[in-house]
Amino acid sequence: MAVFEFKLEVTLGAVPAIEELLGEQEEQHLMVLEDKPSGRAWLTGYFDAHEAALAGWKGFAELLDLEWLVTEPVIQELADKDWKESYKEHFKAWKFDRLHWVPVWEKAAFRLPAGDAVLWLDPGMAFGTGNHETTRLVVERLVKLAAEKGTAGRVIDAGCGSGILALSAVKLGYGLVAAFDNDPLAVDVSRENAALNGLDGRVDFFVGDLVSGLAGRPAELLLANIQADVLIKFAPELLAAVAPGGVLVLSGILASESMQVREAFGALAPAWGADARLMGEWSDLVLRRP
Repeated sequence: MAVFEFKLEVTLGAVPAIEELLGEQEEQHLMVLEDKPSGRAWLTGYFDAHEAALAGWKGFAELLDLEWLVTEPVIQELADKDWKESYKEHFKAWKFDRLHWVPVWEKAAFRLPAGDAVLWLDPGMAFGTGNHETTRLVVERLVKLAAEKGTAGRVIDAGCGSGILALSAVKLGYGLVAAFDNDPLAVDVSRENAALNGLDGRVDFFVGDLVSGLAGRPAELLLANIQADVLIKFAPELLAAVAPGGVLVLSGILASESMQVREAFGALAPAWGADARLMGEWSDLVLRRP
């Protein structure tokens, strides 16, 4: 089956704004790729037909500032082998502390250091690889919290995408893990990644939103890598889902939005401890319930 690749170069400085727009539109085909050493970035995506690629671009182009665009868009047909190889170029193995995230096509050549754990990933065209700063902020917190507080209690991944956070929690030793997404395709990809790692049934993956997905499931550790405006809108539901003594880890927040998110949650939970850190243009926020 042929796949049509859409691609145009954008300015590196426009990347945060474009990513925010992609999140707001819940765009599942287009994504931004960065090469910071060269100072270049691209808006790209994969579609099953030339017309679909063109329609996807026209709908999104209306939201963009023309000054962000470096080149005209190019749509080209790729053979099955070609698009798979193109897609793989943008997903590289990475690690934090003792946990490694490795694309499955590197499995034969990968050597796991003694005492470490690995999560094999094949995230699919439309879902995150974990290479983005927003995901890294959360997984680094997850690894540190596992060491600091132990791995007892329930973990919930709200907006699970490709399942990276939930499956990482299992690899770290958490025994009670649930994860949901409002996109059924994301849940399917998450389950496929669970099977890929021999973790079938270890995570309760299901379709849900920030109301239905959190109802009746108090968590000792709640992870939400979404986007700032959604986090603020559903702050009451997110805070209510954290068990006493539990931790809420928020990400998907632009550095410029960090204070706004912190103030919104602080107004609702003034007694909770809070700290944040930056990675590139992005921020997280960790809230600890007394």
